[in-house]
Amino acid sequence: MARSLGRVFNGFQRLGSLSPMKAHLSQPSATSVAVRSTLVRSMGLALPSPFFSKPRDFSLPNSSWSSEMKRLYEHYNSQCEVETEAGEKQEGPWRRLPSYNRLLKYATGGVYLSKIIQSQARLFTRNIKETGAAFEYVLFVNSEEKKCVCIFQAGHLLEGPPGHVHGGAIATMIDTVTGTHATILSGPVMTANLNISYRSPIPLGSTVLLESTLDRKEGRKTFITCKVTSTDGSKVHTETTALFVSINIGHLLLGG
Repeated sequence: MARSLGRVFNGFQRLGSLSPMKAHLSQPSATSVAVRSTLVRSMGLALPSPFFSKPRDFSLPNSSWSSEMKRLYEHYNSQCEVETEAGEKQEGPWRRLPSYNRLLKYATGGVYLSKIIQSQARLFTRNIKETGAAFEYVLFVNSEEKKCVCIFQAGHLLEGPPGHVHGGAIATMIDTVTGTHATILSGPVMTANLNISYRSPIPLGSTVLLESTLDRKEGRKTFITCKVTSTDGSKVHTETTALFVSINIGHLLLGG
């Protein structure tokens, strides 16, 4: 099975090495469209046009973001690049993580990997077209401190108790943030356990902070703690301990 996956990836690499072909595909001309169609047909793939469009980064501010969410975004984003005393720009302690509606589509070879899995698959938290209706969030990671912070605004489609966010939607965001953090720390992982204590409800439309911190690593296991609070830290909404287990991504892709 591992050899089969290796052959698949080698095929992708050979495709990526076709520089003349890449040059044609980079130009939106009639020639490039013809070359692109020939390539797709030769591979036996009926790829829809969105595969070749510029991806939308859902973690960037949009008109639905509240002033508080924009303020926090600017706070962390300003720490992604800092200016030295000499006036030079350099990387700061935080890094913003882009977010798309598919995970594999925008990775190297991801166009074809996505087709292998499911052409219509969409990331659960990014599958609603209406901005502000459900999950609006952006993640920042601090590799030195082993921390990840998510600014989350809950839309009206996430209602559970009247006027408040559904507990399952909160759990989804916790799994998203801690899972992303664990992946950065340990490579491909799967959720093994989430233990969530709900302290106080989250009002719909409000902005909250999810703070994920590495607890420890033991072999294939990565232990994470996560807290959901109001933006000023005065109210704790949930407290979570999470366990993630490292996996062989080849077994996941090939169903092994």
